[in-house]
Amino acid sequence: MASVLKTRSANAAKADAKGKGKRRLDVDEDNDELMAGTDAPPKRKKNKQRVLLLSSRGITHRMRHLMNDLEALLPHVKKDSKLDSKSHLHLLPELADLHNCNNTLYFEARRHEDLYLWAAKTPNGPSIKMHVQNVHTMDELKMTGNCLKGSRGIVSFDESFDATEWGRLTKEVFTHIFGVPPGARRAKPFIDHILTFSILDSRIWFRNFQIMEKDPLQPNGPPQTSLVEIGPRFVLTPIRIFEGAFSGATVFSNPEFISPAAVRSALKREKGDKYQVRKYTDAERSGRRERRRREEEDLAVGNVFA
Repeated sequence: MASVLKTRSANAAKADAKGKGKRRLDVDEDNDELMAGTDAPPKRKKNKQRVLLLSSRGITHRMRHLMNDLEALLPHVKKDSKLDSKSHLHLLPELADLHNCNNTLYFEARRHEDLYLWAAKTPNGPSIKMHVQNVHTMDELKMTGNCLKGSRGIVSFDESFDATEWGRLTKEVFTHIFGVPPGARRAKPFIDHILTFSILDSRIWFRNFQIMEKDPLQPNGPPQTSLVEIGPRFVLTPIRIFEGAFSGATVFSNPEFISPAAVRSALKREKGDKYQVRKYTDAERSGRRERRRREEEDLAVGNVFA
């Protein structure tokens, strides 16, 4: 038995010595030729998605906590420092290339705490600009659910995404960004939560749920799969979809979107209209008083005892 084992080890050493002299490309070609005549399935393509996460200057504490929550949920994210200029978005594909990332999540802060989110495939696009509303972080919600930090999550989409072209394109971009690759850095080999995206009222609603396989009240009972929300929560309103990364021709424009600046302008205009109506009413009342006023007679008290 020992002689057989020695013979096998010697043959294996000879085969390794022969293979070391070949180039990697030659070995791959030989393997492809050998696999061509068999019914073996082709090699599975590896998912090598990496996401660059950054923001502009002027974000609030709520926006910063939301970014920290997303960084904890997505272990394949690389976080960068804030971008100084909001008008030089063409620098973002270059930053993503420097960090070896092929996706970008960019939070853009505006006046009056308006928050916009750019989701882009770099360097060639497409890119989606969205308005972020109803932000609730994990610290605010204090949900009972919990998941392992760095674990992979199942990305679930509502069937409404397949009904429109912009929905299918958004689904594809979000799949690349929020889908954690199996071999991502800091990723754990566990799947214990679900990231859900739903479309309602032309808005995208984001929720995060923990997968519980047992009832906590009955730990020794039968397995019962249930979902418990973890957080965070936010709502995305799509504004435009561009052909390139942060630039290019407009592929989709949301006709129902009204910017927060337009809403504030309409409220101010409404207040101004109320003021004008009140002034017009006062002037009309004063005019009626002047028209109804009688002229003083000659025998009036003021004229007799003047």
